[in-house]
Amino acid sequence: MAEIINMPRLSDTMEEGTVATWLKKVGDKIEEGDILAEIETDKATMEFESFHEGTLLHIGVQEGETTKVDELLAIIGDADEDVTAILSAAKAVSKNSDNDSASAVEKAGNENTSEPVEVDSLRKDEVPEGVIMVTMPRLSDTMEEGTVATWLKKVGDKIEEGDILAEIETDKATMEFESFNEGTLLYIGLDEGESAKVDALLAIIGPAGTSTSALVSDFAVASSDDKTESKAEAPKKEKVVISTERSDEKSHNQASIESANGRLFVSPLAKKMADEKGINLSQVQGSGENGRIVKRDVENFVPAAAVTNSSAPVAKFVPSGQENFDEVKHSQMRKVIAKRLGESKFTAPHYYLAVEFNMDNAIAFRQQFNSIPDTKISYNDIIVKACALALRQHPQVNSQWFDDRMRLNNHVHIGVAVAVEDGLVVPVVRFANEQSLPQIGAAVRDYAGRARKKKLTPQEMEGSTFTISNLGMFGIESFTSIINQPNSAILSVGNIIQKPVVKEGQIVVGNTMKLTLACDHRTVDGATGSMFLQTLKGYIENPVTMLV
Repeated sequence: MAEIINMPRLSDTMEEGTVATWLKKVGDKIEEGDILAEIETDKATMEFESFHEGTLLHIGVQEGETTKVDELLAIIGDADEDVTAILSAAKAVSKNSDNDSASAVEKAGNENTSEPVEVDSLRKDEVPEGVIMVTMPRLSDTMEEGTVATWLKKVGDKIEEGDILAEIETDKATMEFESFNEGTLLYIGLDEGESAKVDALLAIIGPAGTSTSALVSDFAVASSDDKTESKAEAPKKEKVVISTERSDEKSHNQASIESANGRLFVSPLAKKMADEKGINLSQVQGSGENGRIVKRDVENFVPAAAVTNSSAPVAKFVPSGQENFDEVKHSQMRKVIAKRLGESKFTAPHYYLAVEFNMDNAIAFRQQFNSIPDTKISYNDIIVKACALALRQHPQVNSQWFDDRMRLNNHVHIGVAVAVEDGLVVPVVRFANEQSLPQIGAAVRDYAGRARKKKLTPQEMEGSTFTISNLGMFGIESFTSIINQPNSAILSVGNIIQKPVVKEGQIVVGNTMKLTLACDHRTVDGATGSMFLQTLKGYIENPVTMLV
């Protein structure tokens, strides 16, 4: 008897899941305990284990596709079992099906016969056999929308399983989007540079010659009205997009320039030469394939103003420079950073407490500590450890604000801000107060390295109770930061500088460091923040006390 496998609820807040990878294919023999697929939830990508034995008869959600919890994911049964009845009944169940309709699917699993579904009777959530509605994938845990950076296929191209369809820009990275289906690319729903919400229609793949007009209209993309409006209002402007053109015989990279005169195709070398020479490419006549501008066109280009009669009198010199600028579309990461920091700045009443610590003992302590073989700690590691110990004594600073309550955390998870190419990520050192300085140093170095390669997992960037932002390595003496909500505070750390200081009535050369604590006044009063900084000062100016 066939077993219906539905999309599991793999976290307490999960409402829908995305199939990241199928580890089994239709026809495979399944044993109890086999991993069927990797499912991406709202929190993590998790392995999904089979609790049934049999043959994988049907896959209902392709890799990269998303469906709601309890929707049909797969069917396992006997190798020769007919599942047509189950699939027909499953199509009759709406995405918001109640228990009665769900039981109808189970009931259909016990039947051996069914009538085929007529294509003419398909609803908007049904498509003809062999046609795949490709939607905007959720490529990161925080992704709400994606931007098509580059299409690597065009309408009419033959698509093989594993072909790269497009490069999709998320809030964290630009990632290749692979096709898990075969067929002909029938329709492209987004042009290069355009954005859409996750699950919006991206493309349609199916048998050559299939009409897509009804499929597109019935798909009912929620954002279609907004997209049309934004297109109507967008002014014409010049923008440069790097794309990849492919054909059956050859492939080459080229830059595509959109202007009021249409699209020009330019080789990367020609574009670079034009930029160096200050040549406006819209004035250059291309001699390459399809009017493509190549190296020789830039080399031989003569501005119209330069073609003059040599016998004419010399005119008074007039500067011929042109005003120009570059426009860069917001990346998804930059959009998310702007949204969250804006929410924090304009909802949390920030105030700032600035202090200056003597670092002479800390410098000596670090030198002695690093003299131990195979040991290396940084000043930032010392600050992380000191903050963790101080927070245990001042839980109000280690608190979090919510609309209906305040949470005083008994654990200390410190977020360490790491600058990446397109913004900022905050990996979390968990239970930092319980870790040694070398353990903290190893964790921070590992997180920072993987953050710059965009290899951090969602779990490694969640759950902080306090945040540290250090710009000292860039020579910044002091600065202020915006609180990483729902945390109540963030510490900004400057560089260590040598300056004249007074010790025992004498002016001597000392080493100092400035720190600024940004606090949410809803949870941390001025006196509370000040007492935290006094405790922190004791640890940093006498770091040996952290080892007691």
